[in-house]
This record gives sequence, C-alpha cells and structure tokens, in this order.
Amino acid sequence: MSARNHLWPWFAILAKTGREKNATLLLENSGFECYLPVSKSRRKWSDRMKEIDVPLFPGYLFCRMNPNDRLPVLITPGVVQIVGTGKTPIPIEEEEIAAIQRVGSSGLSTMPWPYLRVGQMAQIAEGPLRGMSGIVVRIKSGLKLVLSVQLLQRSIAVEIDRTWIRAEHPTKAADHRTPAEVLDAATC
Repeated sequence: MSARNHLWPWFAILAKTGREKNATLLLENSGFECYLPVSKSRRKWSDRMKEIDVPLFPGYLFCRMNPNDRLPVLITPGVVQIVGTGKTPIPIEEEEIAAIQRVGSSGLSTMPWPYLRVGQMAQIAEGPLRGMSGIVVRIKSGLKLVLSVQLLQRSIAVEIDRTWIRAEHPTKAADHRTPAEVLDAATC
C-alpha cells in the first residue's frame, strides 16, 4: 500500500461476476489498494470435493482511489462501474471496511448474508471480535453476527459464541427502524 492511497476513501467497485479476483489483481498491479473479502466454500466436482475462496460480496470489491481520477479504475478489465448515484461515486464508511477486514482476519466462519436493517443490535464483549457491533440472528447452526455495508445493501454473517455478546443500548437499535416502525412501537 502506498501512502498516497491511504489518504483516499474506500469505494465499492462493481465487477463482472466471477471476475472479482482478476479485477482486484489488475487494480493492485496498477498501484491501487484493494480489498476483496472472501470466505471458504466447499464445491463438488464429479470426481472430488474442493475448498475454494468465494467473494463475500459477489460482484463487488473495494478500492481506495481518488474519486476525481476514476478513469484508470473504469478501464480495468472486469470492472463494470464504481458504485454511487449517477456518475458520482459514494465512499464506503471506513468503519464498515475495518469491521469486514477484522472479521476476515479473525479466522471465524463467515458467509454472505441477506442485507438486514431492522433487528436487535448487539456488541461483542468477548472473543476475537470484541468491541464490534452488529445485528444478532439465530439460524440452525447457532448465533451469527451480521455486518452490513449500507451503500451496497449487502451483509455478511460471522459465527459467534453466545457468551461473547451483550445487547446495545435500545436507542441504537431504534436508529435502524423505519419511521413507521418507530410509530408502531410508540403506539403499542
């Protein structure tokens, strides 16, 4: 990573599905700091099982870049566009990328997850993810902490131990409700 790239914010790059790794390598070779979060997945071929890395956000990668100098990114093979409104790229919050990077380096099982906005917010009080916040959901295999990237409206889920979590202040969870849900809660 060069010092000049660290000054720029992270942007989500829409890539051709299945070409995220190649686009990431090409951008890194051009001097950009990129991040492609991946998880392990078991795939079955006719003659064997193999564990492969699959993107946690299929079709997306993250890149630090100067938003006023987009052309080198846009002409990279595999890149479709920079995520934003119209032709204006919108940066990803530094905290969201840091949380995803921390989960990736934790070694815990992680998988893509449907984007969630409403739910019980919790903070991790113990374990390798201590201090992180997210939405806690229960599925068959146990508890998961869901981390979201608002701009992409995509989420990932990481397995957590029940003893690691504690509920966040109730007003924090209310921030993620729609105005109608806040009204419904107030009238009950």
